[in-house]
Amino acid sequence: MTNAQSLQATIHHVEDLQAVVKTMKALAAVSIRQYERAVDVLGEYSRSIETGFQILLQQRHFQGEPLIPPLLASHSVEFQRVAAIIFGSDRGLCGQFNERIASFALSELQALGLNNDPLIAIAGERLLTPLESENKVIYQQFAVPAAVDAIVDLTAEILLAIEDWQLHKQVDRVILYYNEPSTGTTYNPRQFQLLPIDLDWLHSLSQQSWQTNEIPLLTMDEEAFLSALIREYLSLYLFLAAAASLASENASRLSSMQSAEKNIQDRISDLTSEYRRQRQSAITSELLDVVSGFEALSDHPSS
Repeated sequence: MTNAQSLQATIHHVEDLQAVVKTMKALAAVSIRQYERAVDVLGEYSRSIETGFQILLQQRHFQGEPLIPPLLASHSVEFQRVAAIIFGSDRGLCGQFNERIASFALSELQALGLNNDPLIAIAGERLLTPLESENKVIYQQFAVPAAVDAIVDLTAEILLAIEDWQLHKQVDRVILYYNEPSTGTTYNPRQFQLLPIDLDWLHSLSQQSWQTNEIPLLTMDEEAFLSALIREYLSLYLFLAAAASLASENASRLSSMQSAEKNIQDRISDLTSEYRRQRQSAITSELLDVVSGFEALSDHPSS
């Protein structure tokens, strides 16, 4: 195979890679919107949960009971053990997505000044390398959902794990670490305390005025209502963290694919220019051979 033929074959291979990158870029763009829509929908549901807490708190206020129910107030200032749940990815080709959230989580955990090592759980096997490189032990690992519908299964699995940690590992504080979309293909790491529920947030809810003239009234057992409300609250924010992380992962992948596409296009341009140069050189050489042959025949006419 000549150099020109070899270059032509290379160009075809790079063009095939370009088609794959374009497909991955399109899939990432579609996925981003899918997860962002899920976050938008859950924004409405979060307001329903806030209303539930507001009803509970205002009823306790009207009944002259302590504002914060014992189930929410019974935690000490000095926590026994912290559990950190870090959301990453199972798939690659997403730039520094996993490294950024891992670095952020470890930095924030160190800033807490904990008396003992946190229990670290991850969603996404790609987090193993950056965390293990810092000699961190991963207590539990969850698979990253491949679609919005599968996030429900992940949240249920994490909730069961949290209950187990509370019973057997003395965990009384749970913090989520995940990337959330910003603008375009950018994202930022975020920390959110899942448990215990922020008492300042509850106090702020109690100060909000009710939207109607009717006094809110619970028609079911307060403890049962609160337990159900807390479970919905935990499920909601686990879902939001997972969806935001998946949207960010695909945003990072889209950015990587855009860079790859540009590099591939530059490579194709370079290869095409080289191919044309070699083809021109080959054509010129062939023409010179023809001219040389003609001149040789002209110098030696047949007798």
